[in-house]
Amino acid sequence: MLIIVDGMNVLASRPDGWWRDRAGAMRRFARRVDRLAARDDHEWLIVFDGRPRGIGGLRRAGVEWAPRRGRNAADDRIVEIVRERGACAVYTSDRELSERASALGAEVRRAGRLLDLLER
Repeated sequence: MLIIVDGMNVLASRPDGWWRDRAGAMRRFARRVDRLAARDDHEWLIVFDGRPRGIGGLRRAGVEWAPRRGRNAADDRIVEIVRERGACAVYTSDRELSERASALGAEVRRAGRLLDLLER
């Protein structure tokens, strides 16, 4: 099963000062997801919006940047992936994305659930 992470939605769901170093926070978050991905048999993909930044060093999790800018850019890309791939799980706390992904058959999981897994 493909597990898709709504990158900025999950990252920003805990106000830990991530905004002071957005690129660093994205790198740290991606590496944490990568370590989690190494512990299971699923395919993991983090979808970020914003301009592409060097993440590097990931072994199991993939990173994709929304191909366009603006509101809902990552959400639209996640919906495209769900439509293309079928059975997926999506980590997000975005209500609209949750509804769109669910309507296509994706299992939606809350951002806090992933953050709890990352802290283990």
